[in-house]
Amino acid sequence: MRWTDVNDIAIELDETHPDVDPLTVRFTDLMQWVLDLPEFDDDPDRCGERILEAIQMAWIEEKQ
Repeated sequence: MRWTDVNDIAIELDETHPDVDPLTVRFTDLMQWVLDLPEFDDDPDRCGERILEAIQMAWIEEKQ
């Protein structure tokens, strides 16, 4: 997975952290959680606030 795979990342985060409300996660933690996903393989420097916001929104939708 890469940073642009927002929906796949959201699914993985929901499976990895099922009891977490995505709205309560700080972006610094969210970035680290994405980097820790086993299938994630992208440059951490390519991540920005916009990407993290998109991941957070996709994760919120995944929870519904």
